[in-house]
Amino acid sequence: MKYGLILLTVLAFEQLTSGLENGLARKPPMGWMSWERYRCITDCRKYPDECISERLFKRMADLLVSEGYLAAGYNYVNIDDCWSTMERDSEGRLVADPERFPNGMKHLADYIHSKGLQFGLYQDIGTKTCAGYPGMKDYFEIDAQTLADWDVDFIKIDGCYADETKMVEDYVLFGELMNRTGRPMLYSCSWPVYQEYKGIIPDYEILKQTCNMWRNWGDIEDSHSSVESITKYFSDNQKRIQPHSGPGHWNDPDTLILGNYGLSYDQSKSQLAVWTVLAAPLLLSNDLASVKPEIRELLLNREIIAVNQDPLGIQGQLLKTVNRIEIWKRPILPKVKHEMTHAIAFVSRRADGAPYAIRVKLFEDLELSNASDVKGYLVYDLFNTALKPIFLRADASFETRINPTGANFYRFVPQFDNIIRGFNDLRS
Repeated sequence: MKYGLILLTVLAFEQLTSGLENGLARKPPMGWMSWERYRCITDCRKYPDECISERLFKRMADLLVSEGYLAAGYNYVNIDDCWSTMERDSEGRLVADPERFPNGMKHLADYIHSKGLQFGLYQDIGTKTCAGYPGMKDYFEIDAQTLADWDVDFIKIDGCYADETKMVEDYVLFGELMNRTGRPMLYSCSWPVYQEYKGIIPDYEILKQTCNMWRNWGDIEDSHSSVESITKYFSDNQKRIQPHSGPGHWNDPDTLILGNYGLSYDQSKSQLAVWTVLAAPLLLSNDLASVKPEIRELLLNREIIAVNQDPLGIQGQLLKTVNRIEIWKRPILPKVKHEMTHAIAFVSRRADGAPYAIRVKLFEDLELSNASDVKGYLVYDLFNTALKPIFLRADASFETRINPTGANFYRFVPQFDNIIRGFNDLRS
């Protein structure tokens, strides 16, 4: 009996420490990350408000709280590359740059946690990070324990300067070592993008067993063309990658760049709508202090966040393109009787100067239900939440007019006879 109990305990420990199922990222992670906006700015004398430093991350943590982002669900503060010294210490441990992080990473983690936020940090599976700082190769075990000792909650592992023939094996090993520390740490991997660039199809079954999220394609830059390029990768490859995204393991198209220099207001709506349909992690990379009110309103839109965070976690897809208007569709809750609600985005790839009107049939074009008991849909405008919903019969058409390079975004909720009568009573 004692031997059997010991065996069960060992098996349970092995399952805990060798599998991904860490209980994290049941919904797409939300928060803030430094790379796109702040890159590798390390000159704090010249750029005191922008350099990768303790000051920057404390400031962003404060702003996430004071500007309402934490209350809306953005709870990670993630440091990307360029935070360490160029050499490890005498015991082989990573060291935070003492000038830019004078109190060390544990102090910064404590500060971020004191705000009700979680702390994320970057490293690389290879010999160096992408910016040339010490990588993890040959130090996996000591780095996993160091991150745990610093109370890290989110670890992003890049793939520069790595042996690509052993990259997957190394990511899997480091994930196991992370789990063995006993500290739950969300694991963000990058090996798919390195394989995709070489024409190698990633093994998504291993990915799902190893990582909570993974970068599929290249780094986003501060431009609408960059957003379009990443979006095109996701639509071109959706049949292959869409089935593998879901609670605990997410495809990651990279950060939201709303609030920076490169997107207009309408283009900001476009990125937010597509990322929401994709069930993408919503990681901001901007200066939260300078985000314009209309952009902040987009980022804090509770209806859109609810769609992104839908518990089913189904990644949506590009349904069709009509006259350079893309129609993106995602099933979400609530399920009304036997029919799903759908979030549908109309995304313009047009730049011809005037808003473009598109008219579509609910069944033939949007592929909503033609079941005999579905009488219609309540349509909610997700970008104009103050508007009352409109009712459309199941056999009706829907028309919307999209600004150049912008997007319109709606929620279609199925309706049945008794629900319609109640809705008509309310309207009257």
